[in-house]
Amino acid sequence: MIPLSTRMRPDTLDEFIGQEHFMGKNSLLYNAIKNKNFDSAIFYGKSGTGKTTLARIIAKEMDSDFVEINASTTGTAQLKEILSRADLGFFGLEKKSTYLYIDEFHRWNKLQQDSLLKSLEEGSIRFIGSTTENPYFAINNAILSRVRHIYEFRSLGRSQLVSVLLRAINDKEKGLGNIDVSWDEEALDILAELSSGDARVALDTLGFIVQNLPEGGAVTKERVSEALQRKIGFYERGDDRYNLLSALQKSIRGSDPDAAMHYFCRMVDGGADLQMIGRRLMVMASEDVGMAYPSAISIVTSCVQAALMVGMPEAGIILSQAIVLLASSPKSNSACKAYYGALGDVRKMDISEVPDHLKDSHYKGAADKGYGAEYLYPHDFGGYVKQQYLPDSLYKKAVKYYQPTDNGSEGSFKRFLDELEKKYGRDN
Repeated sequence: MIPLSTRMRPDTLDEFIGQEHFMGKNSLLYNAIKNKNFDSAIFYGKSGTGKTTLARIIAKEMDSDFVEINASTTGTAQLKEILSRADLGFFGLEKKSTYLYIDEFHRWNKLQQDSLLKSLEEGSIRFIGSTTENPYFAINNAILSRVRHIYEFRSLGRSQLVSVLLRAINDKEKGLGNIDVSWDEEALDILAELSSGDARVALDTLGFIVQNLPEGGAVTKERVSEALQRKIGFYERGDDRYNLLSALQKSIRGSDPDAAMHYFCRMVDGGADLQMIGRRLMVMASEDVGMAYPSAISIVTSCVQAALMVGMPEAGIILSQAIVLLASSPKSNSACKAYYGALGDVRKMDISEVPDHLKDSHYKGAADKGYGAEYLYPHDFGGYVKQQYLPDSLYKKAVKYYQPTDNGSEGSFKRFLDELEKKYGRDN
């Protein structure tokens, strides 16, 4: 049987759900597709966010030949055949480009990726590459320079996934509309939450539940838990995951490893998403520990990555190490306060230009403008020399965003800056 997620793929732009940050009605991408002048693009993001679906919709809207391949199963020889046919169509009587969609494009090596360059430059193909990896690291610069449009597909929100599920339940042509099935709104909400933004997971889980319900059965939270093999303790006990996450951070900030461990275990027992916890721990490492123990962010990031690789239940052991480390570390939010202070001024104040001696002087004509002429290279003066770095408007106000504490390692940084100020005077 064809999976529900495949049957329910949207066929038109108006049916497409999500990615409003670049696919809203009358957005540039939306209009480019409707006006049939869409060129080439790279789609990147997690699975189940609509990359393949949008590529197929674009091909249909363009009224062009469309070829879809997967980089993990297609080699250079097959690609050459596709490009040869595209050349015939483009340079022959049709004068029509072929849209080539390559899924998991990051799996190709440099030579395979570069084999697209000639066809891209000549225009015989319009290329859409999808990847779950950051394209700026996984895709060659030569390709990126020719495919300037890069779109990040974000995980679908809970309300968006609920809309997708309801559409599948009510659709009589492609979905489950012809099946007599009842459902609890709470169950759909939980399914959307536990699908981690992946529409494919949400739809296929719903399809599995409905196909295997006993006669007169309903889609309930218990059925969702059974299908996903995930605990839903939050809903059973009335715990709010966000309250627990808040309590976890405040316990870590308050240097109470016992309380932090308690709230972490309640989240684990309630079926909390590891990525959600991991993201918050990495933020805490900079927001709450910061310069008092600068290595915390590296250690916590390694713990989070290891936990995601290992999975539960052992992931809990790894994350507990990160939690105990953060709770037991000296604390400082000075870097965080410096960031928000500087950002506030940038957004609210009328800021002067970059001082001339700090401007880039590595291009022809810069010297004629005096750019970089009076810059003093600190290493020529033993590592430090007094000069102005802030724009005039901020320099005259003697703003100071970073206020170091004496906590932990930050104390040594504070002493260094204090010694400079004592020896050379207050400067920026």
